[in-house]
Amino acid sequence: MLRIAAAGLTALFVTASPLAYAQTAASAATPSAADWNNLTDMRIDVVKAALKLTPDQEKYWPPIEDAIRARAKNRQARFSEIEKRVTSLREGSPVEVLRNRDPIDFLQWRADALAQRSADLKKLAGAWEPLYKTLSPEQKQRMAFLALYVLHEVRNTAEERTEDEED
Repeated sequence: MLRIAAAGLTALFVTASPLAYAQTAASAATPSAADWNNLTDMRIDVVKAALKLTPDQEKYWPPIEDAIRARAKNRQARFSEIEKRVTSLREGSPVEVLRNRDPIDFLQWRADALAQRSADLKKLAGAWEPLYKTLSPEQKQRMAFLALYVLHEVRNTAEERTEDEED
């Protein structure tokens, strides 16, 4: 009898945790395409303003901006896909969710997402390389400060998400 109760509780927790996460994630407001574009424009403006490019350096900027926009577009597509997955999980019954989960499909989806992110970062690094070689020490210092600030904010956001998930 104790084994049956333990198995039942385990099944309940395994079933309920993805659904609770799905409800939390789906309840967050999903930005519109215009919001994504505005956010991307702001990020580009901040970086460009921080660097204070010279007229000679300006010619290296368009490929960087294209890479930033492509990366943002792909990020938006990943978030849309996640939203669809979460919605489908939330709409299904807990038993169906458990019965139909496919860890191999999830691993393949995750690998594809990571490969896309990798390709986007390689494109961004390749676009930055020619401009970075022309930056003055002061510009490189401003770029390093901006990069550290962004990494700090990303870390804080990740920690907040972890805390929210734990609650």
